[in-house]
Amino acid sequence: MKISQEASKKDQEFEQTLQELEDPNYAGGGFWSLPENPTALERSKYDICQKILAYQQKHKLTDKEIAQRINLTRGEAEDILFCRIDYFTLDRLITYANELFEPLEIKITKAQERKNTSKKWQQKKRPEPLAAR
Repeated sequence: MKISQEASKKDQEFEQTLQELEDPNYAGGGFWSLPENPTALERSKYDICQKILAYQQKHKLTDKEIAQRINLTRGEAEDILFCRIDYFTLDRLITYANELFEPLEIKITKAQERKNTSKKWQQKKRPEPLAAR
């Protein structure tokens, strides 16, 4: 009987959470994605957020720990970790990234060049077919 009460309570909690998430006025968490045709500024800000998230995961840091390292509140750090790029200017994000990746270097490349570089890298890394060896 106790097990069925616990299961019922979990079902109720799940239903309540689901209703909150489906509410059109819900302002809660979740990853933001880039718009369909992002500007260079949006891509840059998103890339920095992704780098900070990767750093957090690589070093197994909590949201609170990453916030302390970049001198932000936990909520502000979560905004970065969830790629809420509209909340930050590029220079602010660079400042926070510099706290983690010192020394930090920023490079600018043309989008077309970046694609070509990526293709060249992929070609170099492909193993030769067995027949050619």
